[in-house]
Amino acid sequence: MTTVREPQQDRSRATRERLLDKSVDVLATQGWAATTVAAVAESAGVSRGAAQHHFPTRDALIIAVLERMFDAMIGEASATMTSVPDDVAARVDAVVDKAVSIYTGTDFKAALQVWAAAASDAALREAILPLEAKLARAAHRFTVAALDPTGENPQAYRLAQVTLDLARGLGLANTLTDDSRRRRQVVATWKEQLVAALAE
Repeated sequence: MTTVREPQQDRSRATRERLLDKSVDVLATQGWAATTVAAVAESAGVSRGAAQHHFPTRDALIIAVLERMFDAMIGEASATMTSVPDDVAARVDAVVDKAVSIYTGTDFKAALQVWAAAASDAALREAILPLEAKLARAAHRFTVAALDPTGENPQAYRLAQVTLDLARGLGLANTLTDDSRRRRQVVATWKEQLVAALAE
């Protein structure tokens, strides 16, 4: 029986992806201090040498994690925002639910650990600020377009920003305790306000 060997390039790519996946998990569940290349390698079942081949330093690992994470978030938001319903209430439901899901998910919890560390690490802050700005611009652009597909509502820009700020705040509130009950009430109230504002 002939054994089909996975090409080296595919194995290397799979190892890199596994390291990135585990980095998000370790960041979200154990925090910044625990997220070292060695700890991530162990969690991923990869040798430390193999991990350092892909990511020689923790900063290199973290930046790669954020790049992939933000690209995925932008892709998800884009897919949702380009297929929103015509009905205003249904559109608001889709847009707000997507924004809240982005900021209350595991990826946001992981990113939050990095942002907190960057507050006291100038080099890390300089590296991640462009990534964060790219995500913020894309999220706002998609949200405006989804709330106001015709581009005729002068309030859409401001309403999109409030929606994203609200979602981010709910995500922060959800980091230490399960805030889902209060979150549902806040989200329902904001949806009502948003529908009314867009109908004006």
